[in-house]
Amino acid sequence: MKFYKYLFLVIFLLNFNNFSFSSEIYFIDLKKILNKSKAGKGAQDYLKKQLSDKTKKLDKERAALKKEETDLIAKKKLISAEEYKKSLNALRKKNISHQKNRQTSANEIFKKKEEARLQLNKALKPILEKYMSENNISLVVDKKSVIVGKTEIDLTEKILKILDKELKSINLK
Repeated sequence: MKFYKYLFLVIFLLNFNNFSFSSEIYFIDLKKILNKSKAGKGAQDYLKKQLSDKTKKLDKERAALKKEETDLIAKKKLISAEEYKKSLNALRKKNISHQKNRQTSANEIFKKKEEARLQLNKALKPILEKYMSENNISLVVDKKSVIVGKTEIDLTEKILKILDKELKSINLK
């Protein structure tokens, strides 16, 4: 009988220890945090405006190049072959320059987008670490890596609120 009491006590203590050392695993939707946070939205709006402005400017240049090309084709029979070749080469150089400007603009916007993402991630990391230590959480996983999970272990909204309080905007200028 004593043996059963000790066995029961040992099993109870072992189970209790397992529960006390259990680790908590949660997930967050990183994409949602980056897109829905105040700083993320502000950065996106800024980048969209920049892209729109540059696109309008480049579209005007492209329209001018097309008009110049049409004029050159119309003048083809009125000017000499040598003069036509010079004008055509000049137009090609302008077109190449325009394409480089378009590519450079796209690359600048892409770099700023990556910079914004990195700044948000940099600001998010200490917030997550603090939240994890305060709430005894051992692992936080990105939602895209989770196949199935309970909605109770989704920290996205909580972390989003904390991030909005601590990071109002991102400087991309």
